[in-house]
Amino acid sequence: MRTTTPETVAELIASQWGDHRPGLKHADGVLSHHRTAREAAARAALLVDLLPPGAQPHVGVLLDNTPEFPFWLGAAALAGAAVAGINPTRRGPELARDILHTDCRILVTERAHLPLLRGLDLPGVRILVTDGEDGGEYAALLAPYAGAKPGDATLGAGPGPASRLLLYFTSGSTGAPKAAICTQGRLAGAGASLARHFSVTPDDVHYICMPLFHGNAVIADWLPALAGGAAVALRRRFSASAFLDDVRAYGATYFTYVGRAVQYVLATPPRPDDREHALRLGFGTEAGAVDAARFAERFGVRLVEGYGATEGGASVQRTPDTPPGALGRAGAGDDLAVIDPETGRECPPAVLDARGRLLNGSEAIGELVNKGRSLFEGYWRNPDAEAARTRDGWYWTGDLFFRDSDGFLYFAGRTDDRLRVDSENLAAAVIESILARWARAAAVAVYAVPDEVAGDQVMAAVALREGAAFSPQGFAAFLDAQPDLGTKMAPRYVRIVATMPVTATNKVHRVSLRGEAFSTTDPVWWRPPGESAYRIMEPADRATLLASYEAQGRADLLGR
Repeated sequence: MRTTTPETVAELIASQWGDHRPGLKHADGVLSHHRTAREAAARAALLVDLLPPGAQPHVGVLLDNTPEFPFWLGAAALAGAAVAGINPTRRGPELARDILHTDCRILVTERAHLPLLRGLDLPGVRILVTDGEDGGEYAALLAPYAGAKPGDATLGAGPGPASRLLLYFTSGSTGAPKAAICTQGRLAGAGASLARHFSVTPDDVHYICMPLFHGNAVIADWLPALAGGAAVALRRRFSASAFLDDVRAYGATYFTYVGRAVQYVLATPPRPDDREHALRLGFGTEAGAVDAARFAERFGVRLVEGYGATEGGASVQRTPDTPPGALGRAGAGDDLAVIDPETGRECPPAVLDARGRLLNGSEAIGELVNKGRSLFEGYWRNPDAEAARTRDGWYWTGDLFFRDSDGFLYFAGRTDDRLRVDSENLAAAVIESILARWARAAAVAVYAVPDEVAGDQVMAAVALREGAAFSPQGFAAFLDAQPDLGTKMAPRYVRIVATMPVTATNKVHRVSLRGEAFSTTDPVWWRPPGESAYRIMEPADRATLLASYEAQGRADLLGR
């Protein structure tokens, strides 16, 4: 591992020059570290020439995990530009808004994603297609820059620690785009810190199976590999069935995960050779203590759960004495507190029973706040969201936590109408506006219910128009026809209410809806995992589902 900490990601990319060991493994072959740096340098030179004068140095990247993604990350670092990771699960106007909001004048994509762009109004955006019939034009554009070296082509004064490198989207309760700014200095420091923490060496191979448009894959997987001189191995899209085969084929030693990825891997049939691999560590979020233990038992691999927002505003670090279910204590330099957002006062410590169940949730659960030094660098062109995040001089994470008497922190969900489904942050207001188009709906409320394993699931309460009846086939067909309904936005649970519960000020009473979840006398239709049709939830279904929550240690989250 490198003995000094580079101040920029550009330095990390440049340090690969002349290193002819395997550096990037993918489905079609292996590239050396030197070749990877060479490809990045060529794209940096192309980028400098393509950007119109006066344009923001931002490049949108709408790609699966192909070699082109790290090439363009490296290119942006070398040129002093920034990459906006564009999420391919977004649709229609929401997708166009992501691209235009981040002032991308260049969008790098591939043939598989071209249908997403059809019909979108993207004025001033030049689209580069890296493969297929357009791949020849792309190759011709790059050809004149084949001899470029790191440092040959830069924008303005060139890259520095304060140069923007990433604009990575998160989403809040309003649904407005929030592109978190990540500078080269912070990212280089984060990569070096994780490389030290996990003892990354040039002999390691980091398996990147989470999407590179997400901060987890870049910050927790790609950057530590760069800092430690390790190789990376790319999986185009996550596949649970191919996970172990990939790990063996690439000689992977480290991987990251988010959401239910670990559960999907555990759902594959056990094999006699499950422990025959070089994998030593997995790092991520929301695996859950039960599945982390099952993963270790089956594959012999330790999973390390962590907490840290893309924004860099707060982090929780796991220590050897962290109890089951907890994420750890405050990271270095952070002064974390669990605050009641209504009173501004710190919540009392959690009281846990012998089984680790929370007994005083209403008092102990609050929003995790960093009252000390924050690495948050702001949101691109969103001052209102930035001000809300840093109100009162503190950094408000938007996440619910509780803290035990020893100072260990436990994740308790999202605030208000935020949802986190399969590691994607969603906004209830956006989903509500889509569901409200259904002709049979008089009123719609969308809210989060805890997933039985990790994160949340989408639940909708629907009050039908007079004389209308709920049609599961018709509702599913309506969802399929909505061009801006992202792949994770469709409700798993639909509750049919006679009238929408409201507060004294005629606002939807979300607290009661969330508290009751699917344990209600109202009809609840649901679409179980793996099924395509909605069906009524029978008492036996509810009992089985509740037993699953008990088995995962998450039953106490219901009703909050």
